Amino acid sequence: MMSAAQTGAATTPDLPASETPRPTLHVSARAAKVMHDQLVKRGTPDAAIRFGIRGGGCTGYTYVFEFSDKPPRTNDHVITCDNGVRVFVDPKSMIYLDGTKLDFETGMRGHGFKFDNPNVKSDCGCGESVSF
Repeated sequence: MMSAAQTGAATTPDLPASETPRPTLHVSARAAKVMHDQLVKRGTPDAAIRFGIRGGGCTGYTYVFEFSDKPPRTNDHVITCDNGVRVFVDPKSMIYLDGTKLDFETGMRGHGFKFDNPNVKSDCGCGESVSF
């Protein structure tokens, strides 16, 4: 089993039982490499990726990736992957993304990011439009 640092997960210190643990997002090494490659291709290897949820899509919400040339916002969750890629997630999106495993797959049907989100109630089959 990989440690949180190996998977790019947000890590938190041990908290007393009375405190709520911070939400987590796990980014696979393969997904982090694709993100890094896109940042390099764009010419901004030190920028970050903003990942979130927005209203839209055929089932209510859709996943969104954006390049972020600015520092994280005050309340953003910042996930730093082993290869140095930083992923920013706003607090509202993190409510829906908590526990999500983000990977990148290639296969006969093509390639793309795969979201294993335990909070999803249903999806439309495309893997990018979900309801909570």
